[in-house]
Amino acid sequence: MIPDYLSQFPITANLLPPKLLQLLQPVDSDPSRKVEVTSHYDFDQFGPRREYCHMLMALSPQPTIHLQDISSEAGEGVVEYSTPDVRALGGLSDFVPSVSGLDYVVASWGDGSFYTYNLAEKVWMALGLSPRCIGGDPADGRRQKIIFDDLSLPEFGVVEGEISTQHYFSVSRNVSWQMSNEHLRRYLWMRGCHGVRVFYYEAAVADSEALRALMNGETSVEFKPDPGWYELCIQEYEGQLLIQLWAIVTAVTPELCPDKSADGLLWPGCAESMTRNRARQIRYPGESVFLDDRFLKRYEQNHFYNSTPFRSGSVWRCSPSYQGQWAFRDCIRVGRNLISVPMRELYKGLPDREIVHAHAHALAHAKVAGFDLGEEHIVAKTQRYLDVLLELGDMLEELGRAFERDESATDIVKFDRQELKNEGWVSYPELCRLAQVAPLDMSEQEFLSRCKNIHEIAQRIPNGFLRALIKSAGHDGKDIKEFASLRLLQALTNILERLNADGEQIDAFGAGTTSEDLTVRNSALAALFVNNDLRIADAHDAGGVLVALERLDFDVAALNDGYGRALDHVLDAVVASFAHISLQLRQFLER
Repeated sequence: MIPDYLSQFPITANLLPPKLLQLLQPVDSDPSRKVEVTSHYDFDQFGPRREYCHMLMALSPQPTIHLQDISSEAGEGVVEYSTPDVRALGGLSDFVPSVSGLDYVVASWGDGSFYTYNLAEKVWMALGLSPRCIGGDPADGRRQKIIFDDLSLPEFGVVEGEISTQHYFSVSRNVSWQMSNEHLRRYLWMRGCHGVRVFYYEAAVADSEALRALMNGETSVEFKPDPGWYELCIQEYEGQLLIQLWAIVTAVTPELCPDKSADGLLWPGCAESMTRNRARQIRYPGESVFLDDRFLKRYEQNHFYNSTPFRSGSVWRCSPSYQGQWAFRDCIRVGRNLISVPMRELYKGLPDREIVHAHAHALAHAKVAGFDLGEEHIVAKTQRYLDVLLELGDMLEELGRAFERDESATDIVKFDRQELKNEGWVSYPELCRLAQVAPLDMSEQEFLSRCKNIHEIAQRIPNGFLRALIKSAGHDGKDIKEFASLRLLQALTNILERLNADGEQIDAFGAGTTSEDLTVRNSALAALFVNNDLRIADAHDAGGVLVALERLDFDVAALNDGYGRALDHVLDAVVASFAHISLQLRQFLER
């Protein structure tokens, strides 16, 4: 049992600064908590709000330990201070860094000027953690951190902290190492040790009667129980009082965090809780569970997972997997925002935390009844967009061939029909981004980002190719020199509509021109221009977005519930615009 340090401390809890209060309190077993295991903090060095702390966490087989046993580390704040004085061959043969014989969580070294930090080898090797660095060069004063991930789960940011700091009259940067409570407790449990904080803390605090009573009329007073876990000094300091504390407190016990078990979960529609054994006995496919498709966000937004949707027959599957370690099975999109999964498959080969994550998005049957199970979802819409672009590529290739252009459909729209047939969307992350979960209550910023995705996919058609076709139609190159892709597509569409209206054939493509080809706004392509307005920064305010959507005849009152329907409307309109261009091309080429 961890001692009640607050009740043993001379200063009552209500007078303690928040940071000191936290240092004296134990860590609960919440698995989502981040625990500070090393710190070097310096604030307002010469000012009235002076606060300083250095702390490291050591491993103690016993729940209590006396400060006198490790007083040097409490004062210096690092595992090893300075370098060993070695003057003979082999003089370092018994060098074993420790906190007065105790192991540590974070390896730290300093000499008063330079300080460096890293996770102890025993910790990352025992837990199987993998490091990565972020940030700039510390030598340039930029903040660089090292982060350790547990890639077996995966769980990211299990441990993270600054790599180094310097002290030249003042500290160049504060240092804080945080560790997942779940992983820290697992390591302590494996070692059979308690996590103890070894620290020095000082702070300037307001003068008060309660503290003066402890000082008993003196200008400086010390509290030093022997044996004990702390040494406390209170003294006058520039019109305030200065608290200085050297201490060692047990903060974390070697008890595991509560497991997030998949066994015992009660799923909607089930009369009793589900276990792995029960799930194995279900005959395939058995009853299915409906999940809110926001279940996929966790996997779509992290490149470590594979969440590429793929078509199987008449249905779209979206079964996230992780680097050959595990995979969901038979996750099928149903309606706009639902996923159907057989209960039997949910419990097959998946880690508990993934099943628990799915359970958090399970929907009751009564709620599912309110959905239109036949409504088109975002993945199907994206495929429809892709299909119309592939058709457009084929039509443009055929038109180009008539004027000795050798670009293929793949060169024009940058999508390879055969590769898509063989491999699906694997090589096209832009399609996956557009097809990510699109809830009805999506935010405006998410909506605008998706409009940008729509535009970027359409932008793949080379402007040079379109200019060449328009010049082949008889227009002077200088008249379209400044045209961007949308105006080029509009001009080509206007030319095709004029020729189709007159029943002309391919040999009349360059026979005559009108200025209206280049100037008339084509209402059939309005969605392309509106979407372009939505994706540019100037439209990223509420007024600009509303005006743009009204131009597409969208009821902006529906935005009170979110921008999901607006995305449907825009994407449908963009698909219709490209379908119109393809239709004009087909009619002209088939005549």
